[in-house]
Amino acid sequence: MITLTSVAKSYSSEVAIGPVDLTIPAGGITALVGPNGAGKSTLLTMIGRLLAMDEGAIEVAGLDIATTPSKDLAKIVSILRQENHFVARLTVRQLVGFGRFPYSRGRLTLGDEEIVSRSIDFLGMGELEGRYLDELSGGQRQRAYVAMVLAQDTDCLLLDEPLNNLDMQHSVQMMHHLRRAATELGRTIVIVLHDVNFASHYADRICAIKDGRIVHVGLPEEIMRGDVLTEIFDTPVDVVDGPRGRLAVYY
Repeated sequence: MITLTSVAKSYSSEVAIGPVDLTIPAGGITALVGPNGAGKSTLLTMIGRLLAMDEGAIEVAGLDIATTPSKDLAKIVSILRQENHFVARLTVRQLVGFGRFPYSRGRLTLGDEEIVSRSIDFLGMGELEGRYLDELSGGQRQRAYVAMVLAQDTDCLLLDEPLNNLDMQHSVQMMHHLRRAATELGRTIVIVLHDVNFASHYADRICAIKDGRIVHVGLPEEIMRGDVLTEIFDTPVDVVDGPRGRLAVYY
């Protein structure tokens, strides 16, 4: 479980996040949605302790992220940011191996190698593990980064817009993989998404953020309503019932 208590971050008198009080239950996928600049990525990076909060407290699995040693926190929570791009020429397997650093400190054991292989296979990249990242498509490369985070073997995964720059096919494939990780591996996944229809279809719960504050939290069917989405995004939205859940239609 992830708990945020009176969490706040100020950039200026006009740009601020919070105060935020939020509880994310263990297990499943929680999608953070909202307009650009709402504070979704900022909130995620504060949970992952990549950005310091000005006020409040955050606990992940009962650990206070402000005081927990990095080596311990890295075994509980992992994060994939939009800016994760390695300059060095690495193979898929070498990249995924970085996920074991909190345990191996760079000296992979046989147990580490097994977890690396398992993570690569889970993302369906077995045939590509020897390929260099710059030889992959955008969708394949994004899967490799997610495999790296999965290999870190944490209960909680934080993913900042993993569908960014992916086409429809690869976005669907990625969400299928994440849904499996939550369901089959029991991981708690917190994901920033731009497309509320992906959140509606794949997430267990949706947290809507606007102007740095939590405005709605609930099950997909509670958030996927025309009046709620119109309020969140400040644009007219209709919601229709599709064959596999509710869909937002913008006009």
